[in-house]
Amino acid sequence: MHGGQMLVEDSARMSSILTASKTGSFPSMTKIVGTLGPKTRTIEVIEACLIGGMSVARFDFSWLDVEYHQETVDNLRKATKNVKKLCAVMMDTMGPELQVYNKSGNPIELKADDYVTITPDTSKVPSQGILPVNYAELANTVKKGDTIFLGQYLFTGSETTSVWLEVTETRGQDVICLVKNSATLAGFIFTMHAAQVRINLPTLTDMDKQAISSWGCRNNIDIISLSYTRQAEDVRELRAFLAAHNLPDTQIFAKIENVEGLRHFDEILREADGIILSRGNLGIDLPPEKVFLFQKSAVYMCNMTGKPAIVTRVVDSMTDNLRPTRAEATDVANAVLDGTDGILLGAETLRGLYPVEAIKTVGRICFEAESVYNQPIHFKAIVKHVGDPMSNEESVASSAVRSAMKVKASVIVVFTSSGRAARMIAKYRPPMPVLAVVIPKLKTDSLKWIFSGAQQARQCLVVRGLYPILADLNAASSANTGEDSALEQVLTHAKSVGLVSSCDRAVVFQKIGDSWVVKIVEVP
Repeated sequence: MHGGQMLVEDSARMSSILTASKTGSFPSMTKIVGTLGPKTRTIEVIEACLIGGMSVARFDFSWLDVEYHQETVDNLRKATKNVKKLCAVMMDTMGPELQVYNKSGNPIELKADDYVTITPDTSKVPSQGILPVNYAELANTVKKGDTIFLGQYLFTGSETTSVWLEVTETRGQDVICLVKNSATLAGFIFTMHAAQVRINLPTLTDMDKQAISSWGCRNNIDIISLSYTRQAEDVRELRAFLAAHNLPDTQIFAKIENVEGLRHFDEILREADGIILSRGNLGIDLPPEKVFLFQKSAVYMCNMTGKPAIVTRVVDSMTDNLRPTRAEATDVANAVLDGTDGILLGAETLRGLYPVEAIKTVGRICFEAESVYNQPIHFKAIVKHVGDPMSNEESVASSAVRSAMKVKASVIVVFTSSGRAARMIAKYRPPMPVLAVVIPKLKTDSLKWIFSGAQQARQCLVVRGLYPILADLNAASSANTGEDSALEQVLTHAKSVGLVSSCDRAVVFQKIGDSWVVKIVEVP
């Protein structure tokens, strides 16, 4: 497994560490997913996030209601128009999450070596001695010695705001636990996680279905992040639900956050459009020393199959601080060297003090790591994994990337209508940006005719190195016949944003008739 190798040539000697970084008009090839919430929902702040490098906006439905998220997404639409940038919308489901509702919001102090009772009786008020949870089966699923984790650690990363509990006995539906560390639980909702215990609730809950059929349909969402994906059947069930609610093109990213999802990883990967490695929950389900191994293996497998991998929980400390820790900065860089497509920011942008700074900082770290990413090793590994005989499309796509590297092209231009051809190119991780020119298609739902393309363009924003451009219809018709007017428009645009200069080379990948064609052109 090649994960995390650097390409260190003479150019990346110690001296280069002391020179200032050059960041172009595109901050980094690795994409940044920002979670929008209390600190990031005004038009002005969202604009700053987009300019700072956010490509995907995530809406977390494990808290806040549909009206709240609707106001935020309306502001996102205005912000994208104002700054003329595309942004994908990701909806994160709640899933079978165990929660303790602290309606009063009064802090609850738990002391090490005390005992606390977890009860399904939600009429009880949470206190030092009793914690009501929204799940009646807990006493039947845990046993003496099991670990239960509770608090806001999943949001804050702080040991003082969360508590480890050890199950000592069960009495009827109640679970009696020993408190392992002193902590103050603050806020209105605490998440509960029982390590390596199967929670007997559906992955797609009734609340999730309600949110998708109302908010999801209304906003024609680009991506759904399916929380607590445990098996491939979970993805298939959601896909059928989306098709029934007229969202057939919405992509599904399976969120792997427990041992069960990890066990069925291969089959989930085959079924899903992408993977999110939820390291917050995984860090509770797995021993800490195993988390890195899962990250490297999972990202490698995603890379080999050409499906996007997104890593979470990287700069937790930036929720309250202007700079990440040294370990966090290294962690971001290592995720990039492993081959991740995107970095997901949760609390850092949702309710952090420095959301825009967090996005920019992560972007700068990604940019540096990409400059020493060992692309040749990755390329060889993919070619070997795909094996012989390759499909025509795969063969021509890999040749396009090889040509682009040989002629030191500044950019690869791909004409595509579904985004598939662009993702095929991105799979080989070319060191230069890939402009995905998405050609609109006319389709009908038997009531009205509509042009598809905008959603397919936004979905490219989650793949490393892909930059979508939505073509107009004139460009589309000339691209289909192989005329150069569409290409001229694209290269003029690339020139205007500083991606290419006159006399640079560009490699073009497109389908003309039934044939895939690669050509090398010089920028006029």
